[in-house]
Amino acid sequence: MNEFKQAKEIYDSTIIPSELSGRVLAGIGKGKAHYQGRRNRRIRRWTAIAACFCVMLAGLNLSPVLAKAAANVPVLGGLFRVLTFTDYDKSEDGIDYNISVPEVEAESMLAEKVNHAIQEKVDQHLAKAQQDWEEYREAFFATGGTEAEWSGRKMDVIIDYEIMSQTEEQVSFIVYFAEGWVAAQEERYYYNLDFAKDQELVLRDFLGEDWVSVCNASIQRQIDERISADDANLFFAPDEGGFTTVDENTDFYVREDGRVVVCFPKYSIAAGNLEFVIQTPED
Repeated sequence: MNEFKQAKEIYDSTIIPSELSGRVLAGIGKGKAHYQGRRNRRIRRWTAIAACFCVMLAGLNLSPVLAKAAANVPVLGGLFRVLTFTDYDKSEDGIDYNISVPEVEAESMLAEKVNHAIQEKVDQHLAKAQQDWEEYREAFFATGGTEAEWSGRKMDVIIDYEIMSQTEEQVSFIVYFAEGWVAAQEERYYYNLDFAKDQELVLRDFLGEDWVSVCNASIQRQIDERISADDANLFFAPDEGGFTTVDENTDFYVREDGRVVVCFPKYSIAAGNLEFVIQTPED
């Protein structure tokens, strides 16, 4: 069995330890800094692009009520806007929340559908994090932990988003959900939207009818190049769950230059999150 598949099984079966080591705490801090850095980059990017809206956006970030009222403001320069609808940092009952939730504003059913889907995921993520924290607390005391030892323990709950590209009619963005405590967990959801057509975009829209073959050839070529360059096989074999083909459920986003980037989550085809910029036969 591939060594990384074995590592995954060991990881999934690991019993929660009674104490968090200094190394784990440092790792959580590093991960938290990573997300904060990404948020800062996103803020700087939008400040440069839309400085004239900075006062309005500051109000939106501080007040969900004001954000909702902004639906009455005419859309400028396009068919839609992506705004930060919920944005807060707080600590409560041992959990540090770093939350930044996007909302798409447009006169379309697509925007309503996407916003509803995002909110459902937000609610599920927060509920799961609180449940995980309570179960960890119970396990900690059940294995002999004391109140003094428990004091100071924290869990990070992070929701953030990043706009990968945007035109007057289309937008591509990712929403990140992360939970950091004994081991960091992260989920990513990808949104590629066309408001002129009022529909979600798929790989076929960018790569044509032969999109499966185009993606497969490009991805396999890059996998072979990475294996050769690293002189080590970090990818699972096809018969062990490794890469075989893309399908309608394969995640992707679109870069500012219009290139499609296909994405695979951790432990899907390799030990980590992987991205492949798709090259077409014309490249």
